[in-house]
Amino acid sequence: MQTHTKYKILVVEDNIGDYTIIDLLLNEQFTNPIIERADTLRKATTVLLDAVNNFEVILLDLSLPDKQGDDLINEMLKLANNCPIVILTGTNNIEFSINSINKGISDYLIKDELSGTMLYKSIIYAIERKKSTIQLAESEKKYSELFQLSPQPMCLYQTNDFKISYINQAAINHFGYSKEEFLNMTVLDFVPKTHVHKILDVIASQNRQLNNTYTYEFKSFKKSGEIIDLQTYSTPLIINQQESTLIIIIDVTEQNLQEEKITRAIIQAQENERYVIGSEIHDNVSQILFAAQIAFKMLKKNLKEEDIIWHEQGSKHIQNATQEIRNLSHRLAPVFFEDSTLEEVINSLITSIDLQDKYEIVVDFSEDFKHFPCNQECQLTLYRILQEQFANIVKHANATAIKVRGFINSNALIMTVEDNGIGFDVKNVKSGLGLANIKRRTEVHLGKLTIDTSVGKGCMLTVEVPLQHIRLNN
Repeated sequence: MQTHTKYKILVVEDNIGDYTIIDLLLNEQFTNPIIERADTLRKATTVLLDAVNNFEVILLDLSLPDKQGDDLINEMLKLANNCPIVILTGTNNIEFSINSINKGISDYLIKDELSGTMLYKSIIYAIERKKSTIQLAESEKKYSELFQLSPQPMCLYQTNDFKISYINQAAINHFGYSKEEFLNMTVLDFVPKTHVHKILDVIASQNRQLNNTYTYEFKSFKKSGEIIDLQTYSTPLIINQQESTLIIIIDVTEQNLQEEKITRAIIQAQENERYVIGSEIHDNVSQILFAAQIAFKMLKKNLKEEDIIWHEQGSKHIQNATQEIRNLSHRLAPVFFEDSTLEEVINSLITSIDLQDKYEIVVDFSEDFKHFPCNQECQLTLYRILQEQFANIVKHANATAIKVRGFINSNALIMTVEDNGIGFDVKNVKSGLGLANIKRRTEVHLGKLTIDTSVGKGCMLTVEVPLQHIRLNN
């Protein structure tokens, strides 16, 4: 979804291919952005020293022909003055990224993981945070002016009791409460009661430091009762000698809906392709093998006795190939019916890929999980998640045992897949296509994916899906 504010952006990038991708992403998210490119530090210096060029944000590659790394960052921070800098790099170095943020860089994004939405969020955040920081540093009056004139909903609350002390007009307009109503509320009043403890736990675990910024996403609601998705950026501050927290609020409801539509379309395209391939294998290759089997039978009566053994071996191979083709086509294009239970769906997968010969498999489903009225989309989701995780275990885990559990609590359907393999360090492993597909499928149902693993400790994958999104009659 494009923003209609016109932004002037300097892209410091020497690779024309990377610049082209960044240009496309910016034009997807912003309406007619003014984009200028510098392919060396020298050119960036000339552009930034020109008083006419007032940029809202600088997108900086870390490897230029005339300067790289820390030295480049230090030079750009001097040149940028108050303009926020977002680093775009191909190197995923956590320690370096933290040091860069501490120096004053607004954000640190990995090019291989970059999307239009991610770039949009980072730029908007960088611009808004920089503006807030500048104004707060200049004077309380200038801060107040920025606070009130910001197009983004903003509020200031007292850190000790979460009571709202200041609210801007954008927040009043967006949420529908009056200024007086806001000032008699706490920020926790805008969080569903079932989620309050999670936010408190997150805040407690962050050990918040002054002037650092922390982000969080959660569901909230307007005075009208409308449920919305919020992304917040909170910064602890000292205002009038009192610990307070500034929050910038971005309503991402429409954006999340669009992302969900795109995700569903991607998944549907994947399923359509698998169905076509599975059907072709079943209908065409199986028929060829069937014809070959008939030909073998007709040939048998004309064979010499010493050749019968070769005939029997060939016939056996064709039978095995036919069964493998059948299993493969069923895995690619599984058939679920409205009266299928989750137990039947999952057991069909385990049977079709014949894991029992290689692993000790335990399937433990609660009675309510076995017979939960799950719609076909959810059945397929759980089937594909298991399929992806089984593939991960076979390829990487070096395991001997797999346990699949399913149960239901008051709010969610929960499925776990646990193996006794070698495990891995989550921090040092990039999410491959398999894990990305699992995450994408879980999020379509507004679910949560958790991976509990470490080197030598096996792995447990947990999928938690809200019940209201997967009932049969939804």
